[in-house]
Amino acid sequence: METKANYIAVGAFVLACMIGLVVTVLWLANSGSADYAFYNVKVQGSVTGVGKGTIVRYNGIEAGRVMDFAIDPADPKRVIVSITIDTKYDIAKDATAAIASQGLTGGSYIEVLGGSVIRNKDEMLRKDSTERMISSDPETPANPEIQWRPGKFDALVDRLDRISKTLDDKVLTPQNTKKIAQILDHLEVITGTVAARSGDIDQTLRNATVLTANAADAARNIDVAARRLPATLDRANGTLADLDVLTKHADQVVTGDGVAQLGVLIADARRLVTSLTKLSDELNREPTRVIFGDRRKGYTPK
Repeated sequence: METKANYIAVGAFVLACMIGLVVTVLWLANSGSADYAFYNVKVQGSVTGVGKGTIVRYNGIEAGRVMDFAIDPADPKRVIVSITIDTKYDIAKDATAAIASQGLTGGSYIEVLGGSVIRNKDEMLRKDSTERMISSDPETPANPEIQWRPGKFDALVDRLDRISKTLDDKVLTPQNTKKIAQILDHLEVITGTVAARSGDIDQTLRNATVLTANAADAARNIDVAARRLPATLDRANGTLADLDVLTKHADQVVTGDGVAQLGVLIADARRLVTSLTKLSDELNREPTRVIFGDRRKGYTPK
């Protein structure tokens, strides 16, 4: 009798646990359906690294998950990604989404960045969409769409692709390739010439070193001369002052009484020259007479 009672208790406990589990699952399902809104993101290009269940972050905060994928029938290069975001977040119409990476080795996730400040309901995307799958039925309303923006890696790849295309179309043309080959040939000739004249170049560099040293010595001499220049200028100024005084004295001699005295001096000099000339003539004719006097005079009695 006691064994039968134990079986009934165990069965009742298991049945209660199963009922509780079913209730919990239904509550979670209803809660998830009510607390999350669905949005579509049309990704331009590959969605490598993103799968169902990938995290969706809103301004860095985990806010939802990726639910489904589909190729856009209007553009095969685009992938429509269905995501969920917690309904407590208001998503502006100008919000954007991109594929981001958690570091170099981390996984990828969908990053949603908020747009402008929402002032009224017309500026935000609706939250009444609960469509888990991307519907291809035209009568089924599509999920609200969050605008796609290229991620940093996608932007880098796109920029590199444009650069490569520009190089191929405008730089690496047959004509430019031929010119580049000619430039390389010229560079080879120049390098060969430089190698052949390496001795001359080395000698030129040594001469330049000597010239630089001489220039440094000359600069030092100039510096010394510049330091001595003020004293030299002072002496020159004194000499000019003395010359100015001498000039003034000469001017006084020329313009004053000195001219008259100079005339008298010249007249006396002329008379002296005449007397000397006369004496010289007498010496030539009768030197004894000039020296000893006239001896032909008679005896003069005392």
